[in-house]
Amino acid sequence: MQPIRRIASFATPTDLRGYLRERAIDLDLDDQIVTGSDSPLLQPIALMGKTLANRICIHAMEGWDGTRTGGSTEPMVRRWRKFGRSGAKLIWGGEAMAVVPEGRANPRQLILNEQNLDDIAALREALLDEHRQHFGSADDVLVGFQLTHSGRFCRPEGELKPLVAFRHPLLDRKFKVTSDAQVITDDQIKRLIDAYIAAAALAKRAGADFVDIKHCHGYLLHEFLGAHTRPDPYGGSFENRTRILREIVAGIRAQVPGLHLGVRLSAFDFPPFRPDPTLTQGSSLGPGIPEEYQSCLPYRYSFGNRPEHPLEIDLAEPIQFLDFCAILGIELVNLSAGSPYYNPHIQRPALFPPSDGYQPPEDPLVGVARQINVVAQLKQACPKVLLVGTGYTYLQDYLPHVAQRCLRSGMVDFVGIGRMVLSYPSILYDAATGGAIERKMICRTFSDCTTAPRNGLRSGCYPLDDYYKQSPDMAAMRDLRKR
Repeated sequence: MQPIRRIASFATPTDLRGYLRERAIDLDLDDQIVTGSDSPLLQPIALMGKTLANRICIHAMEGWDGTRTGGSTEPMVRRWRKFGRSGAKLIWGGEAMAVVPEGRANPRQLILNEQNLDDIAALREALLDEHRQHFGSADDVLVGFQLTHSGRFCRPEGELKPLVAFRHPLLDRKFKVTSDAQVITDDQIKRLIDAYIAAAALAKRAGADFVDIKHCHGYLLHEFLGAHTRPDPYGGSFENRTRILREIVAGIRAQVPGLHLGVRLSAFDFPPFRPDPTLTQGSSLGPGIPEEYQSCLPYRYSFGNRPEHPLEIDLAEPIQFLDFCAILGIELVNLSAGSPYYNPHIQRPALFPPSDGYQPPEDPLVGVARQINVVAQLKQACPKVLLVGTGYTYLQDYLPHVAQRCLRSGMVDFVGIGRMVLSYPSILYDAATGGAIERKMICRTFSDCTTAPRNGLRSGCYPLDDYYKQSPDMAAMRDLRKR
């Protein structure tokens, strides 16, 4: 692989464009940021009974910093206030919220239950209060709650306690699935569907404008989209693999009328990757290579890729899924890819890997372009569904230039940002209103915000945010970096 240039080394958009052309990376950007009412980022859009004043979305940002019983804490409130200060009018989830305690990805994840309802309602109000303080009104802000069950990645007390949709020949070894008893039964599915419906009712009571029925990143409902080998009414055919979504939606419509719905979807997936052992030395990770999958062909264990060539994307079923969402009356889909647990380079393109990852097997700009272009293809195929795009943070200084280009070209309806929010929540709003951004606040994708929770620490921006620099976790983070 050719040497990768750091984004900060590009002096101008023209400089970056030349590099993209030289590497044959299918991505373009605008030379100048348009500000004010002509900015593509600031174009109004009607959604869920409101008219939003911009096309900026904040993704759900899980901090691994709630209480042991699934309630909120001071650092969590601080993060939600950052969301309000971002200027974004669409807040996607704020935080991933488990619908049952055993479905948490970590022991400090929010749980959307009666016990925690006041805490969660207060998080939303803190976000809106911060938005009012900076922008005068929060009447046009949409706040959704992301409902989740972590499935294969459940760690409700710290240790893995996976519950899976099907046995997976590669992931089972990695995530301690050793028995068919860990495969969720039909009766458990019905109870889980009831839990999603109950959580949606609580979300409405807490003031949520919509709920996200999360289907991404290898979590349980996303895994069901790849349950081709499951032999019961929840596996096999596309109709069966989407049955859970259909039943959850029907239950919410019947029991929580007026609550709007969204879905965050991993639109495609790849087999799991690992560091190349021949190029790994001590604590120095090798570049990522796919796990040996040839013995698993046809690869019938994922969604959005070709069974005969699972490193190639196939959008036939993702298009079918978006059409299905439109039929169900789901107004908004937030598109992501893959999983941070087993192929993070396609989900979160970055130059520096998390501690349990691998060196990038490709220029991260390839991963950025891959996600942006898949969203554009899906938007063209499914114009009736509003789409939020993902994967922009690695663009750093040029995030606004690419975001503007994508919106101006009709490739996406909202630009969503995640990790960037931890260091610089208002990057897109600043660019669209003033034309300039503060370079010293830009996330450089060092991946500390992922390494920290992988090692039991709170997720935050340790390089740039003084709150985390001065926290007790910082010493542990320094040790992790050394190792």
